[in-house]
Amino acid sequence: MHKLYLYILDTLADWEPGHLTAELCSGRYMKDPALRYSVVLCGSTEKTVTTLGGLYLTPEVLIRDIQPVPGDVLVLPGADTWLDPAQVSAIRAAARLLDGGIPVAAVCGATLGLANAGLLDNRLHTSNDPAALKMFCPNYRGENFYVNEPAVTDNNLITASGLAPVEFAYHVFRRLEAMSPATLEAWHGLFTTRQPEYFHALMGSLPNR
Repeated sequence: MHKLYLYILDTLADWEPGHLTAELCSGRYMKDPALRYSVVLCGSTEKTVTTLGGLYLTPEVLIRDIQPVPGDVLVLPGADTWLDPAQVSAIRAAARLLDGGIPVAAVCGATLGLANAGLLDNRLHTSNDPAALKMFCPNYRGENFYVNEPAVTDNNLITASGLAPVEFAYHVFRRLEAMSPATLEAWHGLFTTRQPEYFHALMGSLPNR
């Protein structure tokens, strides 16, 4: 079973990784439901964190100790605490995984942590706003690689705005090849337009269910 390593930290924005965890864990729309993902909570310490939604989450493993294999993914959700020095272990883990060919998916505030560490300086990326990256991340030098889109994939790095959880998930599903192309496009159409034809297309793309 593949693993989705979800980094958890105080003020985690609950809704941002929701589509990812729901679909990859349930396997309901994956091209092979037997290859569903297990969600592994990882943290910089073993302490329980509190999300923006008031949920209490406890890490199962320290992020510095994770050893992903091909097919796994590290998800870095948004939070208000990404520029805290306490997140250095997460940044180092992200750099290690990117160098090792493992997908890293960062959304909203997590992109600030990567930007300030220089991990976006030479990779196509997006965030909430380029001016915010320059304002809050004094070490950021990646302006020429910024793409004004809801979500962007550059090889093993996926980045997204905090206002684009659907597009964030779409890019990760596409990078992992978790869904068939027809299922992926129908899923994206349904969650972005809410039109019934996409629901029928989604169901029709799963002939063996």
